[in-house]
Amino acid sequence: MQATRRQLLGWGGAALAGAAVSGLSLPSLLKSASAAPAPSQGGGLVSAATATASSSATPALTPSPTPATVTIPVPVIQQSMVLDCETAALQQGLAYYGQAVSQAELFAQEYADTRLPVMGAGHSVAQWGNPYKQFVGYVNGSDWAPTGYGVYWPVILGLAQKFGVPNAIGGVGFTPASIYSELASGHPVQIWIQTRFARVWLGTWTAWDGTPVRYSFAEHSVTLTGVSPTQVRVNDVLDATQYWVNKSLFEANFADFNNMAVIYRP
Repeated sequence: MQATRRQLLGWGGAALAGAAVSGLSLPSLLKSASAAPAPSQGGGLVSAATATASSSATPALTPSPTPATVTIPVPVIQQSMVLDCETAALQQGLAYYGQAVSQAELFAQEYADTRLPVMGAGHSVAQWGNPYKQFVGYVNGSDWAPTGYGVYWPVILGLAQKFGVPNAIGGVGFTPASIYSELASGHPVQIWIQTRFARVWLGTWTAWDGTPVRYSFAEHSVTLTGVSPTQVRVNDVLDATQYWVNKSLFEANFADFNNMAVIYRP
């Protein structure tokens, strides 16, 4: 997301984690295009060079042995709209397979529901749209206000299949081992996490149609493009950077959104 994409929450006693976010509080840290993640020695982001429908679905994959280190040459793309990291991450997956589709064209088919949320106590969201069906809120709005949010795997998967990756799969409930196996096989993986792999407050709102929606005001989507014995490589559309993050931090963030992913298979 761009300079105003998402504000990371620190309220409710939640602590931020990871070298790139430690010590930053809720109001002060936006999804900004600031410096790339710094080197870490203790379980956070690891430095690397910047590169040139139903929510209950549970995919079952059979892991295979993971080679020592595999990288996938997925183009690094920056998101063009404030809150639409998901579409930019989709664009990266499509581009890897030679499909050139603009973010604007893709987003137009997410049919944004721009109604404002019903707020609950303590600045929580009580009721809002259904990101499993369409983009929720204003794409150039604010996720802390909140006037905008994002979109989840069924919409992204449908667009991936429509625009040239028909064998893509998606859902929730993927095990980390299955994700590592897919990366080792050369398949980029789009995941839902919290910005810069922060550890912040999570909640659940009820969609207009009654669907429970797990959410964070720091919700973000990136594309995994590599795996090693201890780390995964990230193409981050927030500021078009590429870096490595330790598996333990990835797995904690991955679990925040019920292990949600879209796997770009040829």
